[in-house]
Amino acid sequence: MEVINATHVNNEQAGAFFGTPDDGPIVMINLLTFKEFATYEDGSDATLSGEDAYLRYGALLDGPEGVLAKFGAKLLYSGKTTGLLLGSVEEEWDAVALVEYPSTSGMLAMVMSPEYNAIDHHRYAGLAGQLNIRTKSLGA
Repeated sequence: MEVINATHVNNEQAGAFFGTPDDGPIVMINLLTFKEFATYEDGSDATLSGEDAYLRYGALLDGPEGVLAKFGAKLLYSGKTTGLLLGSVEEEWDAVALVEYPSTSGMLAMVMSPEYNAIDHHRYAGLAGQLNIRTKSLGA
């Protein structure tokens, strides 16, 4: 199995992902790899770690006034990875985050919103790459 981390969604993936039937809550598994240093387009904060840039994004995303809450989504868990028990990958991810959305269309509404677009530059500045995996409850 080939694993390719990315920071931007291509049109083909987006069409396939958001074109599926919209039938209730999803949980996104986010496997995150941080840059050593943040890379903001304007060159600012060049000594900031990629992880710290991503934490700026997370702080604006989460919480009662965060972007997630405005779209009915919530952060279920986030943490650093500390080891791999089963299987193998060339390089482990730095962190994982689980985010629940009311639906796939709810997620799309959020990522297309002005509120989200105002903060996602921190995400791009901090991430070297990630995998986003959509999941649904086995009982769904």
